[in-house]
Amino acid sequence: MIDRSSTASVFAAALAASAWTAAADAGSASKFDGPWSVAVYTTMGSCQPSTRFSGQIVNGEISYAYGSPEVVGRVEASGATKVNVTYGDARGEAHGVMTATQGSGTWSGDSPNGRCAGTWDASRK
Repeated sequence: MIDRSSTASVFAAALAASAWTAAADAGSASKFDGPWSVAVYTTMGSCQPSTRFSGQIVNGEISYAYGSPEVVGRVEASGATKVNVTYGDARGEAHGVMTATQGSGTWSGDSPNGRCAGTWDASRK
């Protein structure tokens, strides 16, 4: 069983990772497609303080490739990015703006352990 502080850390990590892991859905290619490195920072709450992830964006679609948590998101042609995450009783979202080579934004979420929020920065690998 995962305790409440572990749940908050896992949720923050999953929220961050979800923004950059490839989606398997078919669609049209976007200028954002490809490998990315993302650094995530918690600025409020008891979630993990910082994490770095590698991942992919495919056809502009964003989802977490490992099953749980449930992740739905997209990078629009304008670069606007939005991701929604559900992990048990925890819920959150990330927003930001991307170019073809970098991106940044904010994230926030609520878990049984309380509210966490922070920022993220991405760069193309």
